Parts: sequence; structure tokens; C-alpha cells
Amino acid sequence: MTIDYINTKTGARKKDYDFELRKYLILVYQYMALALTITALVAMGTASSQEFMHTIHGSSLKWIIAFAPLGMAFYMGGKLMSMSQTAAQTCLMIFSVLMGLSLSSIFVVFTDESIARVFFIAASNFGVMSIYGNSTQRDLSSMGSFLMMGAVGLLIASVVNIFLRSSAIYFISSIVGVIVFTLFTAYDTQRIKELYSQTQENRQIASKLAIYGSLTLYMNFINLFVFLLQLLGVKRND
Repeated sequence: MTIDYINTKTGARKKDYDFELRKYLILVYQYMALALTITALVAMGTASSQEFMHTIHGSSLKWIIAFAPLGMAFYMGGKLMSMSQTAAQTCLMIFSVLMGLSLSSIFVVFTDESIARVFFIAASNFGVMSIYGNSTQRDLSSMGSFLMMGAVGLLIASVVNIFLRSSAIYFISSIVGVIVFTLFTAYDTQRIKELYSQTQENRQIASKLAIYGSLTLYMNFINLFVFLLQLLGVKRND
């Protein structure tokens, strides 16, 4: 009888944990979906106005728009857990708007059809790898340092290629970028689950972790989409 009671209690705890984890992951993806929706609407709305596009991308303001999301991402990564819940949500929305302004230039370079096609390819890729990261029993933590080095290398290559304009660097960076952020999706999905297991008793921290997790996955998706677009997108002058 005692053993049955212990087993029943343990099973109930696991069931409660699984239920709370599911709620947490749903919240992560809801935040991410909201951020992506804001980015898409801002990007399309900006691209629909030639005057606004010229103001943003036809002057030195383009450099601010290009690097502001990166600065915001570093700021949120370092300060998110010390913010209030409302401040963290606001920062995520501001970041989404900045990314939308930055990404509006893709509508000038690539056709609408190819953007839509690559978006669905990126979404499918992201979905598969996120499911894998969520369900696999394999420990993916060993990939972390390798992926971080790859991301830093891509950032350096992208900045250098602004001045070199090398098609070879552009092509190689695009391939490496797709690989890195495909793997990052699985790695970060698993890491988000592990972080929750360490902080589940503190609901306030867990709720902020949901925003942090959504930011991480959002950035993985955006980078995956951009690198795939560089490889598969059809340019308007082609």
C-alpha cells in the first residue's frame, strides 16, 4: 500500500510538471509568433511606402537600422532577467519592430513569391528541428560552443563582406548560416526546457524565461530565414 501511494504521488507530480512545462512552452511559442507577426507587418508596411523606404535605407540611417536590432538583442540578453515582466515584453516588441524595419529591404531585393516560398521552407525546417530538440533524449549541450563560434564567425564575415562584396563569401556564409541556425534551433529548444526545469518553482522567473526563450528561437528563425533567402531567393533583377 505504501509503495502504491508513493508511486501514485510521484506519478501525479510528473503529470503536474508535464502540464506546467507544456503551458510554459506554449507561452514561449506564443511570444515568438507575436514577435514574428509584428516583424512581418512592419517589414511589409515599410516596404509599401517608397518615401519611408528611402528615408530608412537611402541615408546613413540605414546603418542604425541595420545594427540596432543586434544591440537590442545584446541588451535584452544581459538585462532581461532583472527587468519587470512588462518591461521584458515591451523590449521584445520594440526588438520585433526594429527587425521589421531592418528586414524591409528584402522586399526591394527579392520577389514577393520567393520571399513567401523561402518563409515556408524556413518555417518547416524550424518546426522539424524544434520538435527534435523538444523530444530527443540525446544531450545537445556539447554543440553549444561550436555553434557559438560559428555564429561569431558569420557575424565577422558579414561585416567584412559589407566592404569586400565578395560573392564567394556571401555564398559560403549563407550555407554555413543555414547549418548553424538549423542546429541552433534544436539546441536552444532543449536548453529552454532545461532552464525551465531549474526554475519551475519560481513562476516570475519562469515567465521571464519564456520571453527569453521566445527571443532566442525568434532570432534563430530570422537568421535561418535570411540565410535561406540568400541561397534560394529570386532577385527582382534576375
